[in-house]
Amino acid sequence: MMKVPYLASLAMLALPMSVMAIEPGPSSPQQAATEQWLTLQSTGSAASKTPQKASAAERDKAHQRLLESYKYPIPEYFEQKVGGKTEGSN
Repeated sequence: MMKVPYLASLAMLALPMSVMAIEPGPSSPQQAATEQWLTLQSTGSAASKTPQKASAAERDKAHQRLLESYKYPIPEYFEQKVGGKTEGSN
């Protein structure tokens, strides 16, 4: 009977060592590409040298869209349907 708690505690001590064995870095080519895009965005190294400013009318329309979005309630959850689409998607 005393062996069970002893073995369980040994297993718990060995658990962090198994996690450390995971190599850092992307696990797939898709993840690597995503990380490259995120790095480009966060560093701004591929940003345009030309400043892009919105006109007053464009800012007003964007603000109106934001305010309109608050009229719709946020569902508590989205139900998964057959075919991989979620409720509310087209």
